[in-house]
Amino acid sequence: MTKHALQESLLNGVSNNSSEENEILTSYSKAGFFSILTFSWMSPLITLGSKKTLNHQDLPLLSANDTACGSFSTFTKNLELECGNVTMVTPIKLVKVLFLSTWKGILMSGLFAFLYVCATYVGPYLIENLVQYLNDENKVKNEGYVLATAFIAAKLVECLSQRHWMFKFQQVGVRMQAMLVSMIYAKGLTLSCQSKEEHSSGEIINLMNVDAQRIGEFCWYMHDIWMSVLQISLALFILQRSVGVASVAAFAATVVVMLLNLPVTSLQERSQAKLMEFKDKRMKATTEILMNMRILKLQAWEMKFLSKIIQLRKLEETWLKKFLIGNAIVRFLFFNAPTFIAVVTFGACVLLGIPLESGKILSALATFRILQMPIYGLPDTISMIAQTKVSLDRIVTFLRLDDLQTDVVEKLPRGSSDIAIEIVNGNFSWDLSSGNTTLKNINLRVCHGMRVAVCGTVGSGKSSLVSCIIGEIPKISGNLKVCGTKAYVAQSPWIQSGKIEENILFGKEMDREKYEKVLEACSLKKDLEVLPFGDQTIIGEKGINLSGGQKQRVQIARALYQDADIYLLDDPFSAVDAHTGSHIFKECLLGLLKTKTVIYITHQVEFLPDADLILVMKEGRITQSGKYNDILTSGTDFMELVGAHRAALSSVKSLERRPTFKISSITGEDTGSLSDFELEQEIENVDDRNGKLDETIVPKGQLVQDEEREKGSVGFKVFWKYITTAYGGALVPFLLLSQILTVVLQIASNYWMALATPVSATEEPVIGNLTLMVVYVSLAIGSSFGTLGRAVLAAIAGYKTATMLFNQMHLSFIRAPMSFFDSTPSGRILNRASSDQSTVDMNISNLAWGFTYNMVQLLGSIAVMSQAAWQVFIVLIPVMAACIWYQRYYSASARELARLTGVCQAPVIQHFSETISGSTTIRSFEQESRFTELNIQLIDKYSQPKLYSASAMEWLNFRLDLLSSTMFAFCLVFLVSFPSSIADPSIAGLAVTYGINLNAIQTNLIWFLCNLENKIISVERILQYTSIPSEASLVIKDNQPDHSWPSFGEVHIQDLQVQYAPHLPLVLRGLKCTFTAGAKTGIVGRTGSGKSTLVQALFRLVEPVAGQILIDNINISLIGIHDLRSRLSIIPQDPTMFEGTVRSNLDPLEEYTDEQIWEALDMCQLGDEVRKKEEKLDSTVTENGENWSMGQRQLVCLGRVLLKKSKILVLDEATASVDTATDNIIQQTVKQHFSDCTVITIAHRITSILDSDMVLFLSEGLIEEYDSPKKLLKDKSSSLAQLVAEYTRRSNTGFGT
Repeated sequence: MTKHALQESLLNGVSNNSSEENEILTSYSKAGFFSILTFSWMSPLITLGSKKTLNHQDLPLLSANDTACGSFSTFTKNLELECGNVTMVTPIKLVKVLFLSTWKGILMSGLFAFLYVCATYVGPYLIENLVQYLNDENKVKNEGYVLATAFIAAKLVECLSQRHWMFKFQQVGVRMQAMLVSMIYAKGLTLSCQSKEEHSSGEIINLMNVDAQRIGEFCWYMHDIWMSVLQISLALFILQRSVGVASVAAFAATVVVMLLNLPVTSLQERSQAKLMEFKDKRMKATTEILMNMRILKLQAWEMKFLSKIIQLRKLEETWLKKFLIGNAIVRFLFFNAPTFIAVVTFGACVLLGIPLESGKILSALATFRILQMPIYGLPDTISMIAQTKVSLDRIVTFLRLDDLQTDVVEKLPRGSSDIAIEIVNGNFSWDLSSGNTTLKNINLRVCHGMRVAVCGTVGSGKSSLVSCIIGEIPKISGNLKVCGTKAYVAQSPWIQSGKIEENILFGKEMDREKYEKVLEACSLKKDLEVLPFGDQTIIGEKGINLSGGQKQRVQIARALYQDADIYLLDDPFSAVDAHTGSHIFKECLLGLLKTKTVIYITHQVEFLPDADLILVMKEGRITQSGKYNDILTSGTDFMELVGAHRAALSSVKSLERRPTFKISSITGEDTGSLSDFELEQEIENVDDRNGKLDETIVPKGQLVQDEEREKGSVGFKVFWKYITTAYGGALVPFLLLSQILTVVLQIASNYWMALATPVSATEEPVIGNLTLMVVYVSLAIGSSFGTLGRAVLAAIAGYKTATMLFNQMHLSFIRAPMSFFDSTPSGRILNRASSDQSTVDMNISNLAWGFTYNMVQLLGSIAVMSQAAWQVFIVLIPVMAACIWYQRYYSASARELARLTGVCQAPVIQHFSETISGSTTIRSFEQESRFTELNIQLIDKYSQPKLYSASAMEWLNFRLDLLSSTMFAFCLVFLVSFPSSIADPSIAGLAVTYGINLNAIQTNLIWFLCNLENKIISVERILQYTSIPSEASLVIKDNQPDHSWPSFGEVHIQDLQVQYAPHLPLVLRGLKCTFTAGAKTGIVGRTGSGKSTLVQALFRLVEPVAGQILIDNINISLIGIHDLRSRLSIIPQDPTMFEGTVRSNLDPLEEYTDEQIWEALDMCQLGDEVRKKEEKLDSTVTENGENWSMGQRQLVCLGRVLLKKSKILVLDEATASVDTATDNIIQQTVKQHFSDCTVITIAHRITSILDSDMVLFLSEGLIEEYDSPKKLLKDKSSSLAQLVAEYTRRSNTGFGT
């Protein structure tokens, strides 16, 4: 896609339904000179924002250079010129590339910054002249007016250049962030699996979320170093003129203050780096918990895992404390810098006998106040440089990670060869450094149109074989050629959040006829009818509202729709039940894919006879290959697999009196009625609303709603809550008092110096030098103690509040019911736990107290000005009114822009984490460019509100600057016009000194206020999650069951009615049945019949609307949920392992001894596997248990159950992703060790149902059949008999045509 076309599509994408509004808004690129100068191009947007709540459609589009597409293409060009390949990049080169990509903006902002610095020093330079002029008996009016004009002109230049300097660098910042995020995203798509294991997805997301943002924000500090040098030189020039040689002392004092800074800043950097490190660990743990919440709740482990997060947070807090204390010291040093320098300079004057006149003193004081900026800003800049360096290093380390080898697969053009896949002497290894070869001596030739089946035991390298064909595994030696396009179906389904239709089309155009065929082949028709919006249903994150089988089938449909030449299916039949499996095999593999090359892995022997070639894998080698009947006779490995299957089949036969039975009853037509009885997990069975979708109720019925953003002004409640969280607000009055004290004492010390010194050299000093200095120093020390108190108190209050909010929020969401997690994408919770929590940790307390301090300073300045000319109040009142009006007018838009920025950030992160988890699928479909394009659109959607938020702030500041300059101008003109009304020229001079600073204080005040309003949204978002309604209590003290409960394990269900939400229909509609103690019950039923809802009700993941469940005559609704869940066992559908060790995976609550754990491992046949490892029980398990195979993870789940030894065991489709042999291990172990327990199986394979004592057949939330399998099979019309008939027929004949 050309750059131009891409821009076009991006523009259309953003503005599809808002063309009229976008025309109203003149965007930045069309604005004229005057409009840009005064920021008037922002006015239409701000006006619109004051009338209505702004939405994304209202924002003007970005100019071409600001879009991610425009800036990223420049960036990549420069990167290629600079380092050739991304993996060669170094921090220095990355900085250079970033500079080259944005140099115009950087130079422009530098020019404005230079103008600004020069303009700020005009005032201090002229003050002395003004005091002399006012003191002069025979003055010339015009001279006064010239002075006043010079003051005012300098002020205007200062305002304009400052505003444009600030706007420019923020524009550059947004561009840099967009470039880096695009770069990190592109890299995420090409990472090798090895690199992915080193960096968890949580860490990579932090690179986007925190590090790229920090580099963007660094633009604030970009020019500070040279500006500081310039400011200090100009200051010394002015001081040289007013206090002569003493200026050397001033310089020395400045240097001392700056040096004091260095140890503190280096401490800050260390704390910062450590803080990030522990935050990464905490976010990793949080991500893991959110991903596996269902398991944690079922096992009653969630509180243990919460304490793990709290533990990590405690470590993070030790560094946070150090960081905040460092911050307080920095504040103390720098607010006192001007006072300290003044004391030193004036002291030097007294010692050297330089006469002190009030004009010179005022000029010096004004200069010191400006000097405060570089001194105060420098430590910030230094620490920001350090933080940015840390972030750059982190990003560079990531960019330098190994990519997938590009030369693993030699791709031949379509149709150039009659061989589809050829591997010659292939040796492959996931980890090249370890020396372990995953696949050894692979030789394979597959011609076009062949069906190849791959089988073997768990961990034999089947999935690795498929992965090597798509080029995912690094090659050690050998050749691998592939001819044609590929489609791939992964073992654990990868589904994007979005509509089902989008998942199936996967970027292709809609072709109705083909689409319908694909749905039919994957038997998705029926499921889509059940879903509330058919294929327009929005799927939650990771396909949360689809069942395992549905996810798998959507995935198969996606592959079929791509119409590729070669299909690689990694165990596609595992998550679907027998009937659907055979349907998919017939319709897909033998139907739609008849002419294609198909390689499929399967554990189910009945799918093997139809293959043209069968590969048997063992320990990474192909031990046998050939047709079904040839291999059966030739070797042992295959015999083992088939033997296990035959044993299972014979158990079906033994139940049958006659070996065969009439097949005629099941013809093609009514197979549909048996469709698919696999687990429905969520709210699939929402009534289909009579097939007609009522447009008005569409949005509410979707499971995942758009993220809430509060409307209107951030309530005072949020501010109040924030201030009073720590110690009930006890520190607030002390903080305010210390601020007032500081300002009053500072003003008093300046007053004293102005009044106690003579106006001109001819006058005699009234007060002796010693007295002058003693009083001045004592006032200065008083004010510095005020500063110290204020800094320390603010740090304590901020820390305490952050800690309390963190604990409240985490406790609240960990205790939330499962329905909350199903309808809330984890990105939203993670966003609150990472970036919002960071804001509360680091920024908000500074902003809140910075705001009040500036308020006090502003009032102080106005008080001083009115001393010289009380008439200032005439202008003050309208000016203040105008300022407040502007602020209110602007804040409506600003708030919504800030909220939009927050809401638009989550999709970027979510899309990225989805991409990372599905990168294999994306690469095998060769869809990288489409995903990159989508990412670029999402970044732009985030850049828009971010950039306009910055522009809106400059728009406001520019107008407020003009207003405060008006006031300053009035004061000056008044002093020059009516000199006779002035009591004392020194006081007039002091008033002007404070007046010069007025707009700086006012700008600061507004900046603090707006930032506080924007950032307090983080508190608002965290508070939203501190009040989630929680599940029932964990333990009810008055009603705790016996230790031995349940001692029999009888489950009695009475009139059970369950629905997932008040507006959704009932899923279980009054079930009545009893699972007798010690019996084995199989539950069967189609999708949506309520099988897993029954299990969820048993564990109280959903609470019944009516009816009850009794276990050993105790009503489970009356006891604590931990008491209940800890006494039941479950082997869940998705085998889950957590990061940690083997021991922590089997026994996170640390309740068992090592002997017991070894015993359990031996029972589930993992003992030898674990003994082989060096660290035994302490051997590591990586994120999601990635370093264990699917089957091994399933066995670990079995191990957990064996340890727990409950009387009631639930097997939830537990035999899905396991080969027949492992399946037998599980079945045998359960038989052997749970012989006297009640076992409830959500059955999936016919064999596991027929072994059970009773079968419960559910249909649409009601019981259709409940009896022993023997009786049900005698009755040929029973639903069960029909299912078994299908299975036997299929196993005996295969599907051969």
